[in-house]
Amino acid sequence: MLLLGCDFSSAPTSRKPIVVATGALEGRDVVLATIEHFASLDDWSDWLQATPEWIGGFDLPFGLPRELVEQLGWPLQWEALMAHYASLTRAEIRLFFAAFCAARPVGGKFAHRATDGPAGSSPSMKWVNPPVAFMLHAGVSRLLAAGATFPGLQPAQVAAKRIALEAYPGLLARELIGRRSYKSDDLQKQTSERALARVDLLAALERGATRLGLALKLNETQRTRLLADARGDRIDAVLCLVQAAWAELRREETPVAFGLPAGLDPLEGWILTS
Repeated sequence: MLLLGCDFSSAPTSRKPIVVATGALEGRDVVLATIEHFASLDDWSDWLQATPEWIGGFDLPFGLPRELVEQLGWPLQWEALMAHYASLTRAEIRLFFAAFCAARPVGGKFAHRATDGPAGSSPSMKWVNPPVAFMLHAGVSRLLAAGATFPGLQPAQVAAKRIALEAYPGLLARELIGRRSYKSDDLQKQTSERALARVDLLAALERGATRLGLALKLNETQRTRLLADARGDRIDAVLCLVQAAWAELRREETPVAFGLPAGLDPLEGWILTS
């Protein structure tokens, strides 16, 4: 089965594309095959649909906090909620979420999903820094259009050929190098310290120095390209790829497959390995 790791952007360009790392499991090794770049959402979605079988870890939220959804009176079934959410404009989403936050006390403006705490992730309703609410808006509808199945959020489909799982590269990166920063979109912040952090991060991935028990396998050209990417998008895609490989090893687990917890909220979803 082809594995994918996706560093996502809700507004990709040729300068800041969506990046997808592809690979496969060989025993406990995750062998990197290619790194793909997509300058538009449609190109990314078309490629996913044209690729017949895959298990992918995608760095974008797949659900909204139940507390938020209930207060807004939106559908409480995931597919209906995603259809409603896709029908809104980004401006409408911003207005709904800003009004929700305005009515809450300082220090508790945002609602959180149950997975946010263990994963250390931003709330999926956040529309700036990072705009993950817009990533959900742009990404999930296109994954559905590409024929993806979402374990834990949809009924199990035995014959599913395209499996979408929520990943978060920061979770695995923190395990390997702590809070050290290894990337920046700001040219002035692409420092030697961040370059060294990428060296240490990639070396730890290649050693398999994580609780996931998987080692990344690269050739020299791939290693050079990953280390040279000061924005970190390629490394983030590879981190998601490793998380997807961990999930593939747990594909047959019950009651919930792919390493997802049995008690996950089927409206909110869950981040792999958290």
